[in-house]
Amino acid sequence: MIGQLDLTDVAIRRGGRRLFADVSLTLRAGEACALTGPNGVGKTSLLRAVAGLVGLEAGEIGFGGTEPAQARAEGLHFQGYQDGLKPARTAREELAFWSRWNGADAAWTAEAAETLSLEPLLDLEIRRLSAGQRRRLALARLLTAPRPLWLLDEPLSPLDAGWRARFGEIMRRHLDTGGLILAAVHDPLPVASRALELAS
Repeated sequence: MIGQLDLTDVAIRRGGRRLFADVSLTLRAGEACALTGPNGVGKTSLLRAVAGLVGLEAGEIGFGGTEPAQARAEGLHFQGYQDGLKPARTAREELAFWSRWNGADAAWTAEAAETLSLEPLLDLEIRRLSAGQRRRLALARLLTAPRPLWLLDEPLSPLDAGWRARFGEIMRRHLDTGGLILAAVHDPLPVASRALELAS
């Protein structure tokens, strides 16, 4: 559905302050781009703008000819820095909720749990999971209902070295099948990627 992401002269203003301006990028199927820059420069805001959650002060965001409303509803996943998990739910309940929300079938959900080694955690309450385990559970949303464009906000931050490498393999498989990744990071992505540095 989405084979390309186009940012053209994008500017974003939040709280009366312009975060950045004149940001342009063309990201094609099979490509990843790392958003870099200091804290507060607007990396998260740019991801949220692509997802349709933040308005632009100027510029345009396009999806390679796909209507923006359709692209955002059916063609992308936005994984924020906060995991957005309910502490009182079990991991199984949380995974089932997000699978239903994303329209996933049972086979995709089971494969996501296996890929991220979640099976031993499924009957534990979210509050009992470590930060890295919670992040793995949150990242499972990307796999339960495959969509081409992944918008990721610091996806690796709570993961240990082993899981950073394994998530790198997941990212590579996504790119190899024509996916696109735009990720806000402080550390290098574990896949070949271009860089877009934001500056105020």
